[in-house]
Formats: sequence, C-alpha cells, structure tokens
Amino acid sequence: MRVQILASVMNEEPMTLLDRMGLESDAVIINQCHRLGYEKITYKGHQVQFFSFPDRGVGRSRNEAILRADGDICVFSDADIVYEPGYAEKIATEFENNPKADMILFNVIVEEARRTYHITERRRVHWYNCGRYGAVSFALRRDSLLSSGVTFSLLFGGGAKYGSGEDSLFLKEFMDKGYSVYTAPVTIGHEASGESTWFSGYHEKFFRDKGVLYRYLYGKLARVMAIRFLLAHRATLCTEVSLRQAYRWMSEGVRGVPEEDKGIV
Repeated sequence: MRVQILASVMNEEPMTLLDRMGLESDAVIINQCHRLGYEKITYKGHQVQFFSFPDRGVGRSRNEAILRADGDICVFSDADIVYEPGYAEKIATEFENNPKADMILFNVIVEEARRTYHITERRRVHWYNCGRYGAVSFALRRDSLLSSGVTFSLLFGGGAKYGSGEDSLFLKEFMDKGYSVYTAPVTIGHEASGESTWFSGYHEKFFRDKGVLYRYLYGKLARVMAIRFLLAHRATLCTEVSLRQAYRWMSEGVRGVPEEDKGIV
C-alpha cells in the first residue's frame, strides 16, 4: 500500500523543502511561484514529482495534485508540515486495519492558539463534527477519491475570496456522497512554527468568512452551529471581541452571501 504526499507550497526549492518536511514516501508537490516547470526527483529512494505553476490558490493547487496522484493512499500537506519518522507506515497500517475506511483523519500538531481538534479515539466522523479538521489531517484511498469526483473549492482557502474552509467543504461533500471517514489517534507530524499564510487573527473578516462557510456547510442550521462553534472556542476566539459581536459578524456572513457566490463551492 503506497502512501503519497500531495503538497501545496509556495516559492520553494525542491531539496530544501523535502529535507525540511522529513519526507519518507513518494510525493506530488505543487509549487505556486512565477514560472512553469517540472522535475522528477528520487529522494531517499522515493519518487517525487515537483510541478511549478504561476497560478495561485490552495484549492487550485490541491486539485492539480489530485490529477497527478498515482499512490494507493493520498495524504494532503502544506510546506510547513514536518512529518514524524515512520509516518507512511503508520498511515498504511491504519488503512490495512480498517478496510471500511475511505478516508482516515490523523493528528497533525499545530500551535495551541489555532488548534481545532485532537483525536483520542478511533471513530466515524459525521456531518455535525466535520468542520474542525484541516486538510493536512486527511489521508484517502485514491480509488475512493477519484470515484467520488470531489475536489477542493476555489472560493475558500488561502489565495481565495474567503479565508479558509475548503477542507471542511471537501470533507462534508465526500461524506455526503456516501464515503466513510474515520479518525485515528495517531500523530503523523507537526506544523513548523512561523507566520501563517492565511490566518491573521480573530477579526471581522475571520468571523464573516466563517459565517459564509457555515452557510455552505450547514444550510438552515448555520446559525445554530455558529453559536455552538463560538461557545466551544470562546476562550480563544473572543479575547478581543465579544461573543455577541462575533456572532453578529458570523450571522451577517450567513445571510450575506453574494449572488455571484451562491451555488459556487
């Protein structure tokens, strides 16, 4: 069972990136930069395809990686993810032990202020708790990924109109199509410290964008789920603005989706 990393990065040099990530598997790297290019690299016995494109947007680059993937298990990644030794074997073992799983979510440790989940048990994921997991926790069977036809939104995420959420939308659509998603209490890597390319604080745009996302994720339940989200993370989200103000901005995002964005994910 061949594990393959699908990474979206910006302005990276191949060997520097691969060394920093601690790569121990095959990979498809989509490098957003100012040129077109392709390199095929053998790195510590693994095959790495390194594509350079001038196009921007994390959703677009993840979709480009999907088109070029040929591994049995696809694992989404970013440039700031550093993998634990033996991560590929850990991932393959989880899929071997759970043949019903089309996708398995793993722990990737991020700084406490931005942590949205920590997996402590193996269980199935449902629509009401899918919004907490980032794309770098996703590992999927490639056959299931391709047969689902699910791709990443070009409207949400780094480089897009709305700041984040392409991962939640991807996960929900995948489950809506009948594919099974499970968690595994296994840590495969951590996020290197540094400035986020998309997160700039819990401000008005953050909450409005989150409201738009919840409109797509939860429909008529968007406002209820917004309250649940704010209460669950109040200590982190509402240090600079009140819970009431945060909810007002999220509600405005829920009801204020522009006509040109409606139906586009």
